[in-house]
Parts: sequence; C-alpha cells; structure tokens
Amino acid sequence: MGLMSFLRNRAGIIIVVVIGLAIFAFLLSDAVRMGSPFMAASRNQVGEIAGETVDIQDYNARVEQNTNNFKQQMGQASLNPQMTAYVQENTWNQLISEVVMRKEVERLGLIVGKNEINDMITGKNPDPMVVQNFGDPKTGQINRQQLNGFLANVSSQAPEVRAQWGAFLVGLKQSRLAQKYSNLVKNSVYVTNLEAKDDYLNRNKLANFSYVNLDYASIPDKDVKPGDEDYKEYYNENKARFKNREETRSIEYVVFNAQASKADSAEVKAGVEKIAQDFRTTNNDSLFVSINADTKSPIAYVHKGQLDPALDSLVFKAAKGTVVGPVFSNGAYRMAKIIDERVGPDSVKASHILLNPATEGGLDKAKAKADSIANLIRKGTSFADLAKKFGTDGSKDKGGDLGTFGRGQMIPAFEDAVFNGATGDLKVITTQFGVHVIHIDRQVGSSKVAKVAVVDKALNSSNKTQQAAYAKASAFLSGISGKDFDAAVSKQGLKKESAENVTGSQGFIQGLENPRDMVRWAFKADEGDVSDQVFEMDNKYVVAKLTDIREAGELPLDKVKKQIEQMVINRVKAKMLTEKFDKALAGSSSIAQVAQKVGKQAVPVENVVFANPIIPGLSQENKVVGTLFGLQPGKLSKPVAGEQGVYVVSVSGFTNPAPLTNPVKQKEQIAQGAAQRLQGEAFSVLRDKANIKDNRVKFF
Repeated sequence: MGLMSFLRNRAGIIIVVVIGLAIFAFLLSDAVRMGSPFMAASRNQVGEIAGETVDIQDYNARVEQNTNNFKQQMGQASLNPQMTAYVQENTWNQLISEVVMRKEVERLGLIVGKNEINDMITGKNPDPMVVQNFGDPKTGQINRQQLNGFLANVSSQAPEVRAQWGAFLVGLKQSRLAQKYSNLVKNSVYVTNLEAKDDYLNRNKLANFSYVNLDYASIPDKDVKPGDEDYKEYYNENKARFKNREETRSIEYVVFNAQASKADSAEVKAGVEKIAQDFRTTNNDSLFVSINADTKSPIAYVHKGQLDPALDSLVFKAAKGTVVGPVFSNGAYRMAKIIDERVGPDSVKASHILLNPATEGGLDKAKAKADSIANLIRKGTSFADLAKKFGTDGSKDKGGDLGTFGRGQMIPAFEDAVFNGATGDLKVITTQFGVHVIHIDRQVGSSKVAKVAVVDKALNSSNKTQQAAYAKASAFLSGISGKDFDAAVSKQGLKKESAENVTGSQGFIQGLENPRDMVRWAFKADEGDVSDQVFEMDNKYVVAKLTDIREAGELPLDKVKKQIEQMVINRVKAKMLTEKFDKALAGSSSIAQVAQKVGKQAVPVENVVFANPIIPGLSQENKVVGTLFGLQPGKLSKPVAGEQGVYVVSVSGFTNPAPLTNPVKQKEQIAQGAAQRLQGEAFSVLRDKANIKDNRVKFF
C-alpha cells in the first residue's frame, strides 16, 4: 500500500526526484547520445567520456539504483526489456551530463560552498526541492518542524537513509551548479535595438502577393534519371546533414512465428473448461485461484469497469454464486466466480495510525497498543494528534489523513475494512504493513459491487509448436549457401523485415520483444554477414543479415544515396520546371501572363509575414517567402525552387506596422528565446568536444 512508509512518502520521494533531476534540467536526453567503434576499450570499460573511463561495476551500480527507483515510481516489481533499455540509456546519459558538466564548471571555477548548501536547506528561501519534500501541501510553505526533526535524527537513521540523504545533498549541489552555469549562458545573450526592430518587422510586416507554381508531382519520378553529378552536387551542399552521431547498423531479418496453433488452442481450451467445472464446486476459492490462475489476483470487491471488458459485462449480469466464462480476451482465457454482491461506496476518505510490530515488541503488543489508542479516540482524544505522536508512516505528518481513494488502490484487507464499514467507524486491523487504527472519515457515492475470484490461463504455444518453428528457422539458416539470403527468402516465399540505423544500446525493434542478442551480433558482424545462429525472442525465431554499417562521423555519399534519392530527383525536376518558367517569363510583365503561358492560375495570398513562411493550402516555403520580401511591388520574381515545386511570385503590396518606439519588450522576448536555445546548444558543443565512446553493446 503506497501510503504506508515514511521513506516512500518523504525520503524515498526525495531521492527518486533528485536522481531524476541530477541530469541538469536544461539538458535534453536525446542530446547526449554519441558513440564510436565499440571494440576499442578493455573488457571492463563500458565507455569513455571526456578522457574518463566508465567502469562496468560503476555503471551497473548506477543502473541498479535507477532501476529500483523506476520500479518504485511505476509501481512495478519487474521491468520488461524495453523499460530496462530505457533505464540503461538514461543512466548513460546521466554519466555523460555529470562528467561533461563537472569538467566545464571546474574549468570556469564555479563552486557551491558548505554555507551555500546550508542556506539552500535551512535558509530564509530554501531550495524548491527542499520545499517540495518538506513542505505542507495545503499551504505550499516549508514545514520547519518536520525539516528540523529530520535533520536532527538523520545521523542515527539506517545506513540506507543516510546514503539517500547524501545523494540528496549531491543533487542539490549539482542543481545549483547547473543553475549558475545556466545563468552564465543566459547572461551572455545581448540583443541590440537594430535586432529588435528587425524582429518586430519580420513578425508584423504584411505581404500581399500572387504566385504560380508547378508541382514536382506533375513530372512522374520514372521520367527523371538523376546522374552521379546530381547526387554529388546535392551531397556537397548538404554535408552537415549527414553527420552520424553514433555508429549504427541496419539489419534485415526473417521471422518464424511459434504462435499457438489451432491444436494448441483446442488443448488449452479443453483444460480451461475442466478448470471451470472444478471452479464451480471448490470450497476454497482463494486456494483455487493461487493454484490455477496465471495472474494471482486477490479476491476483492470490484465495481463495473474494473475487470477485463469481455468478463466485466458477464459478471455484473450474473447472480451470486455463479461462475461466468471462460471467455477469450487479450491472449488468455478468463473466468470469474461471483462470491458476493452488494451496493457499496465508490470511494472512501479515511485516516489511519500505523504501528510497526517490530518496534513495538511484537504483534501482540502492537495490537494491544492499537486497542489502547482506539479507546483514547473513542473518549475524545484527537485522532490527528495521536497519529502525529504514534504513527510510523508518512501520513502521520498529516494527522493520519490518507485522502480519498477508490477501490483497488489499497491492499485488500485495508480496502475491505473501509469500504465495508460506515462513516465514523473506528477499526483496528492487521496487514502485512503492521497494525492499523482506522477511522472512516467519509464514504462517497454508491454503486453495485461484486466480490469476484478470477482465474486466467494464457494461450501459450506448445513445445511441439515451438520446436516446429525452430526447425523451420534452422532449416532456412542451414540452407543458405554463402550469403544468398535474399535468394532464399524469395525462393521460400518468406516476408523480409528490416530495422534501419539500429544503435548499439537500442533495446527494442518494432515487432520483436527482446532483440538484444541480435543487436549484439550485428555490432560484431561485417556488412553482408548472415547470422550464425537462430535468435529466439519469445514466440519468434529470427534469422538476420547485416546490410549496412554507418560509423560515427560524416557519412560518405554511398551511405546516404538512397536516403537523398527523392530530394535529388526533385532537384532535377526543379531544373526542368525552371526552364519552363524561364520561357514563360520571357516577354511577360504580369503574374497573370506567366500563369497563362504555363497553363495555371495565379493564386492571390494576403497577410503573410516573414517570421511565419507558410503559404496557405500548401506548406512551409522558406525560399519563396524570403524571395517575396525582397521584391519590389509589381515586379516578377525569377523561378524559385521550393519544397513542393517551383514558384514565380509577384508582390502587390506591403503593409508596414506602426513604428517600434520602445524596443525594450521586444529585446526581452528575443533574449529569452535565445537563452532557452543556448542552454541546450551550449551542452551540445561540450558533448561534441568530449570524445565520447560508448561500448555498452559488449556487455548488454
């Protein structure tokens, strides 16, 4: 029950939040990814950042810590492969930001002293993180009594609590250093009056114009044959776009599915129907669920909408004592026994005092103390005061108030006590968290609820089906002589999938649950290699071929030729359409004449501004709008090759805004936008200079 522990409600939240904020707030996670060939480091080094090696043990310790925090935040006992990859990537990004920024702030001489840290915690204006974790949620102000109590006792707390507080202090220091660096960057921005006036005009000067365009789509791609010089010309003009931040691999693969067959389905269904018969006659529903259900859901009261939709509608139409199902939904057969039905509250507001048997001398003493506390409350002693005095979880600071919650948010024993009682009831119960003195403050709403026991059985493929799929994959692999992967795929009528530009740390590929073995193989293989094994991924067996290697750095033309093909084709089309416009412009004095010669209509447009270069109904056309703001009214432009086609434009007139008499506000807006961009861009420069080597694919 997430409201039962001080560490989870206070110290735990502090650390979860601070570790997340240890990566400075202005750094973008996708801005810290960069790599180099992975075979360059020793077997114990995950990578290198700005000359500092990252040891596998240090990295694993950080991953474990962040994994535990992520599980706590998500409320999950385990993580799937995608979540695991996310945590590993986040951890790597944390390391990059820490090392890169530490070196930079040291170079600049930025420090945070002990007195400054103390002021951030106990001063007149505490750091927002301190206020957030030691503040009163009702007032938003820091609770000095709670903070001082925590500080006075932290040295006597358990080692893990002291370690968490130490991490919090480190986080505060890093956050303040980041703030100082950010202020340096922001204060470097200066906007002149001339820049302010230009920006004001760009946003407010209106242009009315007409255009004629010839779409690239008017020429079929098959009629255009770009040559090597066309590709070279486009590539040389756009080299900056083809910088690969980290090494990537492209993979083609064939999947042999081992999904449950009809025979498997029939076998599972027969077994489920036998279980359903026994479910109807069992006298111990809890034991039956624990033995037979794939998902060990507790028997509890639920309201309509809480169960799987296929089962939900049946449950709330059935009578008490009935077993409904089995029904098949989301890959599993499900059935439910309606043990009880009643009308109950939709939500409850309650308070509690939690006693820990371990610190009370045992369960019996804890129960006796709880009974004594309950008697004091019945005689008029304030519940809130007793909660603050005797409570052991985070709710004690709020007088035991747990707030308002619906069904399914508390553990079953606690939920039964508050939902099956009445407003004003005082109860003493025992759960796995300890002994509770509970007061039902208020019950809200009223609807039908059903106490149900649910048994589910997933439809899994049999060993026979698995073996048959693996045999097909193995036969395909062994039948490939040399590297004729494509020929074998075509001959057997198989479907070939592809994964483009896979990174060494990537933990997912569309349609594949856990492709890490295949990714690791890809980063050891040579271009054109076929995998030397069949990769097993849940109910799928995969044979792969490495089709492309793109090293970090500027990619050569042959690596991007396919990628830029359509742009090069459009450029050739632009030359053809420009020639057509050149002929139409000869002897023409108006946009209407040009339109007539090319068989098009001149389209009028009003109130376009330079800062928003969008032609209504078409797209963003930077070159076209930029051209028209440089034209004299009534003059015809030369052909302009845009994004969608080639254009000729003619301005009918401009509308100038009122003069900018006070540029101060305009300068502030420009400076604010520039400062926001600079924060990320400054880190990007530092990252690019850090020579980061990512070798994690060797280990994970």
